[in-house]
Parts: sequence; structure tokens; C-alpha cells
Amino acid sequence: MTLSATTPLRFPPGLRLTPEQFALLCSENHEAVLELAADGSLIVMTPTGSETGARNSRIEMRLLLWADQQGGWKVFGSSTGFLLPDGSVLSPDASLVRLDRWQALTPEQRRGFAPLCPDLVVELASPSDEGPRGLSALRSKMAAYQANGARLGWLLIPSQQSVEVWLASGDPERFDGLSVLEAGLDFPALQLQLPEIWAG
Repeated sequence: MTLSATTPLRFPPGLRLTPEQFALLCSENHEAVLELAADGSLIVMTPTGSETGARNSRIEMRLLLWADQQGGWKVFGSSTGFLLPDGSVLSPDASLVRLDRWQALTPEQRRGFAPLCPDLVVELASPSDEGPRGLSALRSKMAAYQANGARLGWLLIPSQQSVEVWLASGDPERFDGLSVLEAGLDFPALQLQLPEIWAG
């Protein structure tokens, strides 16, 4: 059943879906913004505000410029879902995947939710601290990326002008008042100029 843009999505309490069922649900409801938790429960997202969307676009642009210069990487935007090893389907605000990992997938896997965890994930907190885009929910997502094999994660918090850096293991490290965010040796010369991100 396809829902109109004005029809709210309603799900039975306790509904659990497999990744395959989730893919079918998404294919029938293109306007819905959904993620799938590892336990099969649905995470219903709301569209980002315009300021957050502008920040997202700038982050994607910077990653794309770096990937084009560096070679060997694929860049993905905020609408891309990845099927993680734990069975969840999550959509980072921006992400990088090594080209050899992408090329190892079959054409069918590339058309659907790619069955891998990106090497670099970026999440951008919205001004609100509530809901799926709030800090507590995003920290849970960052922990999931870390547990599923991400080499680096950046959680950007514009309202506080701070960044949490999630390495492949261990606790995240928080940085306040940073001007340049550098990715380190796994992503040579990749950096974000944070003032331009905070500006929106």
C-alpha cells in the first residue's frame, strides 16, 4: 500500500521487520524517512530543517571534493541506507566507503541497502535534543556504527559548536571550539573547516 504525502505512517505496537521486509516497506513508501533498528523495530525520522539541510550539503560537498582528489573512495549522502552486520539499516548524514569494498558488492547489493558499514560516518545533530535526530539517539547510532566496523565517526553538534570523535574502538572524545577537524591517517588530508559548517 502506498501512502499519500498527507497520510501518517502507523505501525502496530511491537512490530518487528526483517531487513528484507523493511526494504519492501521503503519501496512502497518513498516519501517516508525510516531506519531499522537491530531488533527489527522501525525508527521514523522527520525531514531535517533547512539550516541542518544546508550544513549537510556542505559536509557532503567537502567529502566529495576530497574523494575526487584522493581517489579510491565513494561518498554517500543522507538518504542512503546501509545494512549493517547486526541487521539494522541506518542512514548516516554523510559517509565514505573505500572503493574496493564498494566494488566487491554485487550489482544487486549496490541497488539495495549495501550490506556493509561505511568506513567514515558523519551525523549532524539538529537544534532539538529530542527524537531520532537528538543527541541521545545519535550517540546510540554512533555506537552502532562503531560496533559494526566504522573506522571513524564524527558527531557534529552545531548548537554547542562541538564535535564528538568516535574511533574504531573506545569511548568518544569531545572537542569544543575546534576550527579544523582532521580525520587522521586512515583518511589522509581529509578535514572539515568547522566555522563554515556552524554557519549553516
